[in-house]
Order: sequence, then structure tokens, then C-alpha cells
Amino acid sequence: MLFWRFDGRSIFILGLMSDTPDSRKGDSKRRSPQNWPLDRLPGLRREDCQALERLGVRTTLELLDRTGRGDRTQALATQLGISTHYVRKWVALSDLARVPGVGCQYCGLLLHCGIISAAQLSQTPIHKLYPQIQRLHVATMQRKDLCPPRGQVLEWIQAARPFGMRR
Repeated sequence: MLFWRFDGRSIFILGLMSDTPDSRKGDSKRRSPQNWPLDRLPGLRREDCQALERLGVRTTLELLDRTGRGDRTQALATQLGISTHYVRKWVALSDLARVPGVGCQYCGLLLHCGIISAAQLSQTPIHKLYPQIQRLHVATMQRKDLCPPRGQVLEWIQAARPFGMRR
């Protein structure tokens, strides 16, 4: 997907992002964190995206930078006039979405499986996580063949390891 901005005279190319994770062997270890526009996060309403944009927060990495640790999440929720529950959910989704291979396509699936951060993902054994993903995916999608393969989930866990110490 191509992201661009028009200033009235010129078009500026801001970036190119893939909708699908790159599944080449070993590639996830070398890739940098993914940065997504907030409107790509699952469950984030258009009004919330616009409110965040008015505060200068447009991407997932900007949201992570803005909230940081401690009471900064509460401060952002107060500025937006919403519950901290929503901001914490967006932060969790943003943290998971930055893991190469997970992105906005699978961050919600991981969150619904109880994984709330890249650090937690990096520490979760595949033999515990994959059956949860299968059960949830089959329960919601009604099709086992659409579930990400075990090898792909293992790549997410490995790709999350560098993030394990950061947040």
C-alpha cells in the first residue's frame, strides 16, 4: 500500500507498506520495526484517529513514543476525553503491530489470545501460543485453513525477541 500526501501543488510519497507479512526464511530477524498509520489498527474508530491526529499522533510508533511508560497513557486518555482502557488497548496493538510479520493483520489476533506486548510474545512458547491461535481463529473465522501456519507464528516469536527489552 502506498501512502502519500498532497499539499495543493505536489504529491509527496511517504512510504510503502505491505498488507501481508514477508514469510521468507530468516528475513524477520533482520527487518526493522514496522510503523503503521493508526487507521490500520483493528478496532480504532475514525473519530479516535482524527482526535489522535489533532494531537500529532499519526502512526503506531508515534503512539508508542507518546505514551511511553507510567502516567503518560493516562495523560493522553485525559486529553482525548476517553477511558485509559482504550488507550492501553491501542498501545498493545501498536506494540504487537511493530513486530515484523505480525503487522496490523495479526496484532488483534494475538491480543485476543492474551498477548499484550512484543515482550510477552517473545517469551511465549510456541507449544502454548499456537493452539490458542488455532482455537480462536477457527472460532471466529470458521475455517482452519485461514489460520497462520505454525512456522509463521514461530517467526513472530523470534522477530519479537529484540523488542523484549525495550518496553
